[in-house]
Amino acid sequence: MNVKEYIKRKFLEQSRDSVGGQEKIIQLYEDRIKRLAKIKIKRSVWITLGVILLAVAILISIQLHVYRDYQVLSSAENEDTQSAGYTQMGDGLLKYGDDGAYLLSQSQKIVWNQTYEMSNPASDVRGEYAVIYDRKGTLMYVLKENSPVGPIETKFPILQAEVTENGAVATVLEDGEKTWINYYASDGSIIAENQTRMGNPGYPLDITVSPKGDIIMVSYLYIEEGQISSKIVFYSFGDEGQNKVDNIIADYTYENTLIPQVAYVNAQTAVAFRDDGYTIFESSGTVETKVEEELKEEIISTFYNDKYFGLVLKGSEEKEPYILQLFDPSGRKKFSKGFDRGYQDISISGDMIIMCDSENVMMYNLNGILKFDGAMKEGAVKNIFQVASKRYIVVSEGGINTIRLK
Repeated sequence: MNVKEYIKRKFLEQSRDSVGGQEKIIQLYEDRIKRLAKIKIKRSVWITLGVILLAVAILISIQLHVYRDYQVLSSAENEDTQSAGYTQMGDGLLKYGDDGAYLLSQSQKIVWNQTYEMSNPASDVRGEYAVIYDRKGTLMYVLKENSPVGPIETKFPILQAEVTENGAVATVLEDGEKTWINYYASDGSIIAENQTRMGNPGYPLDITVSPKGDIIMVSYLYIEEGQISSKIVFYSFGDEGQNKVDNIIADYTYENTLIPQVAYVNAQTAVAFRDDGYTIFESSGTVETKVEEELKEEIISTFYNDKYFGLVLKGSEEKEPYILQLFDPSGRKKFSKGFDRGYQDISISGDMIIMCDSENVMMYNLNGILKFDGAMKEGAVKNIFQVASKRYIVVSEGGINTIRLK
């Protein structure tokens, strides 16, 4: 017998001889049922609310949890990590040195290798392409994630090179008192070349190329009437630059300012890191200044990837001498967080901002929440790359390890 039938029967038994008859009995029965239903509804609401609060508490606990340890999933302990360079390429790790390069899988298996001879190799990676170039030499090698592409020989020593997502390479070449901004296809053929001088437009400090390769942005340093100034120049190799002198579609001058670094943070957005702040440019067809930010604090470090850029500023608080800030390409600040730990290197990999100080490592997520704070038992860290949610490739003085946070 269910609850409703039980209550109805009790009412009939208690009211059989009462005045008012059957209608009064039914009314009393219905009132009691309504009160019971309200009690059930309230109880259900409280149970649901409790479940929601418990779920929120668990979620907050997960979000705020700080990992202190890790599990080694695979390792290559005999790797010579001190004399080689490493950079992330797709899901693997590109290792390069004086005599060649090879791509390692996450389990430290060699996917392919390429031999060459360089005295001071450096690298740049974008998407599935990479370029390894001999700094102050004349050899570059274009590599693809599934196999090497081939060499490029330059006329003059290479100061810097950047690769595009289709394998083309933008370079700064040194030619005595002159420099060249040369642009090569992946097969080594020249797309464009521009000669520069200290007086016009200046000495190139940094270069960046848009992911599709249609625009090259260069930061120049020049001296005018004894004053140091900087100039940002945009070269277009698409339709917009065809009828322009030297393919220049825009240039900006910053007096008494040094601009040591420029970078594309997505297909259309470039950032110039000035010594007194930063400037965001939109370069879709034409070039426009979107954000011009001047900072009172000293810029200590910069970092970026293809989605965000960040700064470490000198803080004014004794307990928090550093300020970590992250921005999206529009210049919207995602977070600003003070911290008190020194570091030797900072980078962004995947969805983590990673700071290293010898064997000590801190990781912040993109909301500024500390997610890892611990020491690597294998020794001083050279590089850390995120390959999955809690999985990382760690290059240290003890070798290469794929780890999982725990």
